[in-house]
Amino acid sequence: MTYTVIFVPSEASSQLEQLGTKGKFWYRTEEDKRVLFKEGRPGTGENWAEKACCEIACLLGLPHAEYDLATYNNKQGVASPSFVPKDGRLILGNELLSKVFASDHYDPDAKYRDSQHALRRVAAVLLRKTVGMPLGWFCPPEIRNAFGVFSGYLLLDALAGNQDRHHENWGLIFTPEPPLLHLAPTFDHASSLGRNETDENRLERLGTKDVGRSVEHYAERARSSLYETPSSKRPMSTLTAFSEAMKITPEAGQYWLQQLSSISPDMFSTVLHQIPDDWISRQAIDFAHRMLITNQARLLELGNKQ
Repeated sequence: MTYTVIFVPSEASSQLEQLGTKGKFWYRTEEDKRVLFKEGRPGTGENWAEKACCEIACLLGLPHAEYDLATYNNKQGVASPSFVPKDGRLILGNELLSKVFASDHYDPDAKYRDSQHALRRVAAVLLRKTVGMPLGWFCPPEIRNAFGVFSGYLLLDALAGNQDRHHENWGLIFTPEPPLLHLAPTFDHASSLGRNETDENRLERLGTKDVGRSVEHYAERARSSLYETPSSKRPMSTLTAFSEAMKITPEAGQYWLQQLSSISPDMFSTVLHQIPDDWISRQAIDFAHRMLITNQARLLELGNKQ
């Protein structure tokens, strides 16, 4: 059994606004749903990584954007229905932080490796009582605020090795009815699971006896796009980012670790093996699976030390 691949009609790109290139655009389905099509860069594995992380987020019980594998004019990509209601608006992290920390001259146009994007700043925004839970998400009692949910996003990043949680890859949804602000579901996880490695490198790392070239060492090197403080010289590792978030909301962190502990290696394997063969290689499956098992163990060990 493999995941369904959505066929996007060739005329779809002319229905709604373009987003930079024809490889990324919004269109409407026959049911009048607004859907984003994103074409993955050939040879990068972005499409299967996005789909795999979507399914893993589901296993964890995280509020997440839905992603389906999709084709448009014989080009592979993903299709993602909008999670913003018709009367709502998505406010990205860079806009939020530049307003809250305007006196610190927060630069909303900064891209990568920007120490202004510090975890405690994100927490300062998401711990506000005016920020509600993700729309339509059942909130367990262990999660008491939006930052507690966000800590689950950071656990997903550490699990999948997602290094792309920059300040435009999280945000809040504004709605005209109170509460006015809601944490957006987690989205955009294409930079995960070693998706950009060549099969040659994957095979070498899977079989090597050199610890420095192993999958385990590769997993440990994953860096977050979050910094501990604005004065930090380098971003935290994805594991440290979750660990620091757990210090702010311990009960939420333990909840997400409990969710993680319920996922078996076979469940990870099922997620990966349902990707069609012409979208992912056997080497990529084996490498991603080893990464997930490795990072799961590292996260659960972290939880035992807390």
